[in-house]
Amino acid sequence: MSALATLAVETSTSTGEAAQFWIMAPLAVAGGLGTVLLKRAVHSALCLAGTMVILALFYLANGAYFLGVVQIVVYTGAVMMLFLFVLMLVGVSSADSLTETLKGQRWLALACGLGLGILLIAGIGRASVGTFTGLAEANAGGNVQGLASLLFTRYVVAFEVTGVLLTVAAVGATLLTHRERIERTASQREQAEARVRAGTQLPPLPAPGVYARHNAVDIPGLLPDGTPSDLTVSATLRERGQVREVHRQALADLAALEHRTAEHQGRGGDDRGSDSGGDSGSGDGTAAGAEEARQ
Repeated sequence: MSALATLAVETSTSTGEAAQFWIMAPLAVAGGLGTVLLKRAVHSALCLAGTMVILALFYLANGAYFLGVVQIVVYTGAVMMLFLFVLMLVGVSSADSLTETLKGQRWLALACGLGLGILLIAGIGRASVGTFTGLAEANAGGNVQGLASLLFTRYVVAFEVTGVLLTVAAVGATLLTHRERIERTASQREQAEARVRAGTQLPPLPAPGVYARHNAVDIPGLLPDGTPSDLTVSATLRERGQVREVHRQALADLAALEHRTAEHQGRGGDDRGSDSGGDSGSGDGTAAGAEEARQ
């Protein structure tokens, strides 16, 4: 009777374990549904990563410490994060999933999902009506040794099949990031002709900075009349409001400096910069601005 009582204690669910299950199980289910239903691939990957972390906590709560750590370090921390970074860098949009490259793949995925659901129900049903070995006996020689003996003896076929499925999933994720171009890429001459017909900026855009005294990308270059040129600053910075203004005092200081330089070099009498707030334009930024003004 003592052995049966010990087995009953080991196989019974404690209050803390039950509370953990009822709190985290809905979160795991919500993460799984978000993985399938969300349109953006990055959001689906984040939901899957959260579900994997919750599964690792379940493993740790049930005494499978090695499996829980491997779930976090290998699958969530390495494999899943690698997929997430690839999706974020390559940028797979939701429009890519609307085109089926393989006919009938949605019905095949539905059949595979139903099959997986039947297997899960059968496994849970068998675990509910069957007997338990107990954590003490299962981890008698160590958690790692007990897990390895089962994987490479009794469940070696399932272990190999799982490895093949992971390899196929990695190849499938790589194929999802591939974008096939069906149109011909325009040559440099064709692109230049298109710019000429559209009447857009034909030469290269002028460089940022003021009189080549600044090389910051958020400071606009100056036109010959001293006004800042919007073409010298990225449109993204303008939308964010991260463009630094060129103050009138700085323009006046620059004009005075160039005036003194001109007098020192024997070019006195050229006072155009003092009236316009900086017209001498000896740097690279104003040279580009002059080209823009002539256009």
